[in-house]
Amino acid sequence: MPHHRLPPLTFCLTVAAFLQAPLLPAAGHAAGQPAAVPLYRLETTCSLRGARAVDCVVDAREENGATVYRHTIGTLVETIRISDGPLRMERLDAGTGRWRSLRSAEVQFSTNTICFDGRDLCVLNPNYLNSVREERVDELEGRDRVHVRFGDDGRLLLTCYDRGCEVVQ
Repeated sequence: MPHHRLPPLTFCLTVAAFLQAPLLPAAGHAAGQPAAVPLYRLETTCSLRGARAVDCVVDAREENGATVYRHTIGTLVETIRISDGPLRMERLDAGTGRWRSLRSAEVQFSTNTICFDGRDLCVLNPNYLNSVREERVDELEGRDRVHVRFGDDGRLLLTCYDRGCEVVQ
């Protein structure tokens, strides 16, 4: 399976990230901005709003200093953008074309799953999670669950691990 290098803090969840990936809306990129650099394409499963998982395709790209993950689920496209300095995770509002901050992200390493905003979008993505584990060996050794929450300003507010997440629920 192809790997890609994670931007420095992007795990903390990307948390956890839950993923990755890429393309921005059809509007494209503005003149003078660098083109997106493809990282990988993964055929996997995704679920929306807690529903049963279905086949989907994740296209991950590095674009304007962020990693963008484009999840194609049938005719629906969900796009997540993860950036560092400070860590931020955002979801593209397809109706308005604007990015909105995520409230949370959670990774379950034992199932290779990353979920955003509760169970609003969940993706089976071993590519991304293996990269996270490889780059965060000391932090994640023996860990299975990582959960991050973001404040109203979109910045990382809280990170918890395993049973510690039950304490902050």
